[in-house]
Amino acid sequence: MIPVSEYQSRRKALLSKMEDNSIAIIFSGYPKKCSADEDYPFEVNRNFYYLTGIAQEDSSLLLYKVEGEEREYLLISPFDPLKEKWYGKKLTVDEASVKSGIRNVLLNTALHARVDAAIRGSYSDFGAIKKVYLDLEKENKVGQETYIEDYQKSLLAAYPDIEIKDACNDIVSLRMVKSENEIGEFRQAIEATRLGIQAAMAKIAPGVKEYEVADQFHHTINDVSGYQGCAFPTILASGVNTTCLHYPTPLATIGKDDVVLMDLGSRHNFYCADVSRTVPANGKFSDLQKTIYSIVLACNKAVANYAKPGLTIRDLQSFTIEFLASECLDKGLIKEKEQIKEYYFHGVSHHIGLDTHDPGSRDLPLREGNVISDEPGLYFKELGIGVRIEDDLLITKDGAEVLTASIMKEIDDIEGFYRLRK
Repeated sequence: MIPVSEYQSRRKALLSKMEDNSIAIIFSGYPKKCSADEDYPFEVNRNFYYLTGIAQEDSSLLLYKVEGEEREYLLISPFDPLKEKWYGKKLTVDEASVKSGIRNVLLNTALHARVDAAIRGSYSDFGAIKKVYLDLEKENKVGQETYIEDYQKSLLAAYPDIEIKDACNDIVSLRMVKSENEIGEFRQAIEATRLGIQAAMAKIAPGVKEYEVADQFHHTINDVSGYQGCAFPTILASGVNTTCLHYPTPLATIGKDDVVLMDLGSRHNFYCADVSRTVPANGKFSDLQKTIYSIVLACNKAVANYAKPGLTIRDLQSFTIEFLASECLDKGLIKEKEQIKEYYFHGVSHHIGLDTHDPGSRDLPLREGNVISDEPGLYFKELGIGVRIEDDLLITKDGAEVLTASIMKEIDDIEGFYRLRK
C-alpha cells in the first residue's frame, strides 16, 4: 500500500519542476465509448493516480505555484443518489481528502471558476497566471465529449496570453524511479502471477484449449488479488501460434508435441507484473525444443547480469541481438548472424510500473529504482516453436535484482513439475 505521505511527496516533486506563476491541471479521465450506449470499463489516467491515489473518473487535480506559494486542490464528482443506484458508490469529499492527503477537496463543477480566477488574477493574494501545465497525452479524455487537445484549445481561445506547457514528461520522469513502497506493490502482483502461472501450468495438457489455460490463470489471480485483474490481455499460445508475438485468439487445441507460451501478469493497486514462460505440453522438451529454450534462457540470465545503472535499454537490445545471433549460429539454427532478425524481432526490455509498458525512453540511462522487463525470445515458425522467457528486473545500485526469480524457468524444474503431476 502506498502511504498518503508518498502521494504528498510526489505532488511536491511535481511542483518543484513547475515554473513560478503557473498552475497545473491533471485530469483523471472519462470512460470511452465502446458501442451504442456502452462504455469501456474505466481506467484512470495513471499520471493522475500517481499524484493522488484516486482512481475515480471525472476528477481533477489543480496545483498552484505563485510567488513561492504552493496550493493544491482535488475536484471530484458531486454526490448523485440516482447514479449511485445504477453505478455504485463514489468517494465523498472527506473520503477523497483522506485518501489523497489533499485538504482542499471541491466539487468538479468549481473547476472552471477556479481556473478562470487563477488565470485572470482575481484572487486577492495571487497575481495573474501566465503558464498552465496540462498532461497532454493525446488519448486523455477529460469529459463526455472532450479530449485533452479540445480542452487545451478552449483554454487558449479564452486566454490567448497564456502559455500551455506539457506536464506529462515531468510526471513520467518521477514515475520511472520506484520507491520501496512501489516495489512492495510489484512483489504482491508478482506473487499472484506466480500462483496463476503454476495453476495454468497444471492445466496444460494435450487436448486442452488454449483459452482453458488462460481462464485458469485469470481465476487464480483474481482469487489471490481480490479481483484486481490482469495487467494486460493474456497471451496464451501453443504450437505455431507461439511464433505470433501478440497472439490474440486462444482458440486452438494444444497438441502433444507443442510448446505453450504464456505472456501474462496480475496487478496490485495498478502496479503490473509482466512475465513470460514457455513449457512443453507433454511435460518434456524435445531435443530441438530444449536447444532453442536453452539459448533463450541463457540470454535471459545474461541480460539480468548485464543490466545496471548507466546502460540504456537500447544497450540491452544490442547485447541481446549479439548474444542470440552468436548462440543460434553456434547451434546451427542460422547460417549467418544477420539472419537473427528473422527469428528475434522485438525489444528485450521496457519500463514497467502503473502501466505494463510504463512510459520511459529507451535512450535514457537506467537509474537505481527503475523496473524493466527482460524478455528475449526466438520464434521459428517453420518449426512451430516459439520461446519467450520474461522476468521483471529492479535496477539496483550496481546491477539488477530479478523480482520474478520465484517463478520457475529452469528446464529441470519445469519437467520435474510435470513428473510430479503425473
